[in-house]
Amino acid sequence: MQLNEQGLKNRQEGEAAGYRLPQYDREAMTARTKENPYWVHFGAGNIFRAFQANVVQNLLNEGVIDRGIIAVSGHEAMEKLNIPRDNYFILVTLKANGSTEKTVIGSVAESLTLDGGYEKEFNRLKEIFTKDSLQMASFTITEKGYAIRSGDGSWRSDVLEDLQKGWQAPVSYIGKICALLYARYQAGEKPIALVSMDNCSHNGTILREAVETYVRAWCENDLAEEGFLSYITNPEKVSFPWTMIDKICPRPDASVEAMLREDHIQGTEPIITAKKTYIAPYVNAEESEYLVIEDAFPNGRPALEKGGLIFTDAETVDKVERMKVCTCLNPLHTALSVFGCLLGYRKIHEEMQDEGIRTLVETIGYKEGLPVVTDPGIIRPEDFLDTVLKVRIPNPFMPDTPQRIVTDTSQKLAVRFGETIRAYQESNTLDVKTLKGIPLVLAGWLRYLMAVDDNGNSFELSPEPMLDTLKPCIDGLKLTEQQDVGSIIAPVLKMKEIFGVDLYEAGLADKVCGYLQSMTAGTGAVRRTLDKAIRE
Repeated sequence: MQLNEQGLKNRQEGEAAGYRLPQYDREAMTARTKENPYWVHFGAGNIFRAFQANVVQNLLNEGVIDRGIIAVSGHEAMEKLNIPRDNYFILVTLKANGSTEKTVIGSVAESLTLDGGYEKEFNRLKEIFTKDSLQMASFTITEKGYAIRSGDGSWRSDVLEDLQKGWQAPVSYIGKICALLYARYQAGEKPIALVSMDNCSHNGTILREAVETYVRAWCENDLAEEGFLSYITNPEKVSFPWTMIDKICPRPDASVEAMLREDHIQGTEPIITAKKTYIAPYVNAEESEYLVIEDAFPNGRPALEKGGLIFTDAETVDKVERMKVCTCLNPLHTALSVFGCLLGYRKIHEEMQDEGIRTLVETIGYKEGLPVVTDPGIIRPEDFLDTVLKVRIPNPFMPDTPQRIVTDTSQKLAVRFGETIRAYQESNTLDVKTLKGIPLVLAGWLRYLMAVDDNGNSFELSPEPMLDTLKPCIDGLKLTEQQDVGSIIAPVLKMKEIFGVDLYEAGLADKVCGYLQSMTAGTGAVRRTLDKAIRE
């Protein structure tokens, strides 16, 4: 079966192979969307294709909406994937019961790019942004996509160029977004919601601050009309809702590609872009998904709640995020990633068959996390945690790895564990010294940084931005019983920028040191320490 308009004319072929095909008049949908677009999405990668595009597809099938989405992606994705396949792609949902659901998604009506040198596409985007019908522009461009400064605090060169030259020929990503907003402003100050759907805290604020930086500079330097700043800072004109998104979409997996080839789907080969992004005409993802959105849409919005999205206030979005990030999901992933790497696992789901690791994450979730969980009211934390531990993580068809998840752990510990430690410190009924799983993970991470597994074999560390800072202490650790771990790593345990607290002040340093001392006693010591800790 060819994945394009011509190939899908033979619906019987696709349906016979078990594929769910679009149940609407796609030609009519595409024409309506191009004429009166309501939603344009920037960063049309795996999460967008597996989640937002699928929600819209379902609503189109049900007749709830009559228009699709305009997707903005890199030029390689557009030219090598989207255009040759008439904007169709395949979603393979990997269910925990071992079954798969294969869906041909056709809800993307038009593909464009923001890349430099594509003036025609940029002009088309300007046209879209002047339309009365446009209600929202959403983003999954990763947290780095909103960064306007380099790591040392200086302006990025492309950002500085745009700040100085204005909106007419922007080169940076956010600069181009601001230029599109200026076109909408000039067309009559038409309202719009700018909705970051990236997995980062208070994402709407991050986007707003980036946009406002450009607009303020342009207005103060007479590069744009003074009213433009008033426009983007008026929530009745331009809103920046907070969102919380949760869905695991690993990179396209070879086993899924093989399954599609067996179904005689043509052209399934993945593509590695110039930026080393791994893309394919299919996306594989878990079944579970959550998207909670602050209901702030000055030009209205489609009835996406009928597709399972949750609309609420900003405070509730924040609570859902804290529930997920601080207690019910992200800390468990970190625990799995650390001990998975040390104990030689290559798949996250395999770790749930390991009694020691499974007991550890259950301890962190149920015993240590739930007593201080932020309850959002719209999702029961117990139910969310049950789904994570009993359905999502054990799913054997989710090809996620501890080596991927352990990336940048130093940037995650303060939120994933530091918040819980502080909650125990501030509690009148809980004792921080009763914590067992959390200090074990912190010790395990330091042991991981030695880049030696439990069998004594060296391995390559995943990217870690704090490694150079930590290396002098970590280099002092050896696989031997004859060392004073506490004296070696004391400077690290005091680093609030990593742990969110000074572990000495928190009363956990001795426990972390004890676990690390035990885990560095030789080969097999990680396993012995883990098994002993969970029995205590």
